[in-house]
Amino acid sequence: MMIELTHLYRSPGHDFFGRHGKGREEHAIESCDTLELVAGSGIVGDRFFDYKPDYKGQITFFEESVYEAVKSEFNLPELSSSAFRRNVIVRGVELDSLIGRHFAIGDIEFTGSEESKPCYWMDEACAPGVEEFLRGRGGLRARILTSGTLTKGRHDLTLLGDIPVT
Repeated sequence: MMIELTHLYRSPGHDFFGRHGKGREEHAIESCDTLELVAGSGIVGDRFFDYKPDYKGQITFFEESVYEAVKSEFNLPELSSSAFRRNVIVRGVELDSLIGRHFAIGDIEFTGSEESKPCYWMDEACAPGVEEFLRGRGGLRARILTSGTLTKGRHDLTLLGDIPVT
């Protein structure tokens, strides 16, 4: 199976996470050609790097088709895929199928933890109603099992088995 990584992002600071009642921060989100991944820690330079042991969201993925659907449904032709604050935008796989799965993109192995559920901040980041629209298709949170460099482009996606979801 093939997967295409169309956009890669990292952000050194939290705009929304832990900000309930405090308003949004304005940390830059960096578009990258590569991301350096460290097993068990996350993405070098990202806000969730070494966040806590065995963190379920060391990396996040988001489907490009869902991004395009948001742009169309909410008439947002200029909306950047960075607005969703997910690390990797993908084409060619339904991310829900990777929840509870051990998988590899190229030589880098992951476990799909859970949906990257949208929160009320999506209405501020994109448009009113986007949080509701994204329910059930907010992306994938995953753990990184092997260190390596993730690059934009087409890669082999290999399913390696099921895992207990925790």
